[in-house]
Amino acid sequence: MVSDEIPSRFEQLWDVSQAAEYMKVSANTLYGWRCRKYGPPSYRLGNKVRYRPDEVRDWVTAQEVRAWVEYQSAWAS
Repeated sequence: MVSDEIPSRFEQLWDVSQAAEYMKVSANTLYGWRCRKYGPPSYRLGNKVRYRPDEVRDWVTAQEVRAWVEYQSAWAS
């Protein structure tokens, strides 16, 4: 999800490399996801892309849950 909403200036934001490191993917993967409107919410601040750490963590957790549900449903069939 790409958002033009700017988070509170008092929050610490991650740059692309920090978010990529947390998710164990490359920065290029994150840029690609952003172009396809996939991945955690991101914010453009000037010419920089930033991520809120809590939103990145929530997105990763949601992907883990989704993968687990898909795994279980595959075995139930």
